[in-house]
Amino acid sequence: MLSESLIEKLNQYGQNHLLKYYDELDERQKENYEKQLEELDFEYVEIFKNKNKIGKNAEDVYSPLEAMTIEDIEKKREVFEAAGIQALKECKVGAVLLAGGQGTRLGFDKPKGMFNIGVNKEVYIFERIITNILEVVNITGCYIPLFIMTSEINDKQTRAFFEEKNYFGYDRNYIFFFVQSMAPSMSFDGKFYMEAKDRLSLSPNGNGGWFSSIIKADLIHQMERMGIEWLNVFSVDNVLQRIADPVYVGATVLSGFPSSAKVVKKARPDERVGVMCRKNGRPSIVEYYELPDEMMQAKDSKGEPAYNYGVILNYMFRIKELLDINGNNLTTHIVKKKIPYLDEEGVLVAPEEPNGYKFETLILDMINMLDDCLVYEVDRKREFAPVKNKEGVDSIDTARELLQYNGIEI
Repeated sequence: MLSESLIEKLNQYGQNHLLKYYDELDERQKENYEKQLEELDFEYVEIFKNKNKIGKNAEDVYSPLEAMTIEDIEKKREVFEAAGIQALKECKVGAVLLAGGQGTRLGFDKPKGMFNIGVNKEVYIFERIITNILEVVNITGCYIPLFIMTSEINDKQTRAFFEEKNYFGYDRNYIFFFVQSMAPSMSFDGKFYMEAKDRLSLSPNGNGGWFSSIIKADLIHQMERMGIEWLNVFSVDNVLQRIADPVYVGATVLSGFPSSAKVVKKARPDERVGVMCRKNGRPSIVEYYELPDEMMQAKDSKGEPAYNYGVILNYMFRIKELLDINGNNLTTHIVKKKIPYLDEEGVLVAPEEPNGYKFETLILDMINMLDDCLVYEVDRKREFAPVKNKEGVDSIDTARELLQYNGIEI
């Protein structure tokens, strides 16, 4: 039964349209819907009201952030590798796979990691990732604890797929699934959307939500018991992703910095990747769609692009510092999206143009909250094969070409 405090909140925030179909629901539907409403964070209404102030400060000062180049890394490869292997053998490093998305842009209605990137045989994206981690297992002689973040949309399918494929040869005792927290969707006039008469319109809360989701799943205590001090966080998109690479791990640990980011030299000034920089003296990332022309065209003393290193969503974070900043709320970004919704007649509508906002936290804000970040350059032909689009740039075909370039049979 709806509590008086909930009804009062709905009225206070102008959201009582969410009860329009309540009396039509059966008891089980009511129970489930009430739970959603009780968990709904009305702070999103305030965020919506202040949306024009988010992330905008005319006084922000940006400057380049120097990278440890491939040449720098090669000079100290043996030292870095030895330190990395030692940390991995001591189980100080865990890996976090961000796999909450669907393969919608690939024309695939299942979890993106289940997509078959193979040509002459079945090669799944999840399989490529596990194969890459197994290379490190073979080097170190020990398994890397792998924490896989799913979403409410794809959790069951993802778990079942790993079970069906026998975890692609990985020891299942070192794989832990957890579900990403969800955020509501909102119309342009500040009303929460519904996607069914008994269900709010919810979506994953952005790639910055991974650590709070780990805490919510109570996996921090599991990590403490295992002795994990560092987390290598990476996305499901990249089929050449190197995870828990000993050289990268060693360079990060020896740097003394609380975070690090793998980067590639940009293919062109306007490439659609976020770039590393300093913002008001602190490490930061500027997304490609926020990068002003003056930063895009800026040159360093050698005549090279000053903001030349694009992130590939492969980071390392020291857990201690993440716990220290967890009490500070990450900036919630508001993004215009096409959001299916119930219209006035209770019919589900799939809009052809953006019709509202989704709320996301971003991993780049975690970088900015920490004291420093090691920028670690990798060879894009060997570590960057994103599968974002069905055709064209960063597509299925370009990823297949790069896999074949690296001698991987597909």
